[in-house]
Amino acid sequence: MSSTEISADPHAGTLRSPRFWLAPVVVVTAVMAALAALYIGSMINPADNLHKFPVAIVNQDVGDVLPGSDQQRNLGAEITAAIADGVDPEEIDLQQVGISAATSGLDSGRLYGAIVIPSDFTKRTSILAQGSVIPGDIEKPIITVYTNPRTGTFGKGIVESIADRALTTVNTTVGEQLTTTVTDTLATSAPDLQLSGGSRLVLADPIDIRFVEHKPLPDGTGLGLSAFYYTLLLILAGFTGATIVNSLVDSALGFVPTEYGPWYVDRKTAHLSRLRVLLVKWAIMVILGLIVSALYLWIATLLGMPVTRALLLWEYGALAVTAVGVTSISVMAVFGSAGLLVNLLIFIILGLPSSGGTVPLEAMPPLYSWLSTFEPMHQVYIATRAILYFDGSGPAGLTRGALMTLLGLGIGLVLGGVVTRIYDVRGFHRRSDAEPVSAAA
Repeated sequence: MSSTEISADPHAGTLRSPRFWLAPVVVVTAVMAALAALYIGSMINPADNLHKFPVAIVNQDVGDVLPGSDQQRNLGAEITAAIADGVDPEEIDLQQVGISAATSGLDSGRLYGAIVIPSDFTKRTSILAQGSVIPGDIEKPIITVYTNPRTGTFGKGIVESIADRALTTVNTTVGEQLTTTVTDTLATSAPDLQLSGGSRLVLADPIDIRFVEHKPLPDGTGLGLSAFYYTLLLILAGFTGATIVNSLVDSALGFVPTEYGPWYVDRKTAHLSRLRVLLVKWAIMVILGLIVSALYLWIATLLGMPVTRALLLWEYGALAVTAVGVTSISVMAVFGSAGLLVNLLIFIILGLPSSGGTVPLEAMPPLYSWLSTFEPMHQVYIATRAILYFDGSGPAGLTRGALMTLLGLGIGLVLGGVVTRIYDVRGFHRRSDAEPVSAAA
């Protein structure tokens, strides 16, 4: 190459420019730092980040008279009050409700668990106290802790931890009271009779605490993670699909060059307005949404994932892929190459940790709860979870998820349509050799 050619090269000094080397390093470092901070920060301290974690407590106890007393007592009410006083209301939203409300909350995913005290709790406790001095087996009073596996494995574990901590304290307190009551009663009525070691052990640990799953998930759901992974597939289909469609269409129409290994192809630029090209890309994404959603459903069924509402899942999946894809393409049409970073930020960097699919939002810093109010992945997740785990229930998240997905689609259509139209009208065409033309598509 001659010295004349080298001097004519407009990028002859580019490699020597500090900006050339700093730009990619700074951008990638910033993106990776955001990923690390958001992803790790969302899950390392769930116990410390608990806020308004919804758990119900149901007291059905009708009360009874305990040995050594003529007064009616309701141990269920006393235990309920003790548990309520022992929890931080900022951390745990302990809802004192009836059994029907608790069941409804569990069925819709609004509750992560429920502590249920049965109607005969005080009566069984009284029988236990009276029978502790008589040989033989006696049934302990029962408190049942219902966990909700359909809200996720992590949420189930938090409920078990909360209930275990609260009920262990209750068990110890009730045990001490019963032991004192029985001992005092024996001292008054039968001073020669002493409590055996076995009876003392029973009275010290009087409550049978049972952990039961409310409507356990069937096999093939990944312990409650299948909804999250299916959501991730839908988001990636829209986000990644839009990137591929954008690149292939622009290449085919000559707006960007194409490389096939060592071959470099630079086609003649098509005389199409920005808006018209955008409409073509949108149309392709709609078709892809229908196809990919059906493909996902077929593969999931083939692999053994239970899908009771197949048609609904296909319809919503197609909507979600289309909405994410259309919006992603609109962002790239508005911001150009920088749109890739904007899409990555919206749909992946901010979206994944705030989805609530792995760690409950109530066990994350408040920032993630705020992000979940508008981040696309959370909306897709609650709708997908409602279809897969809650029989397509609207209150379980399908209604909100579908409406927010439609809203996102609308935003994408308006953003892309209006801005590309403005670009066309002002003559910002995507070819250097064109005279200003009408922007009519």
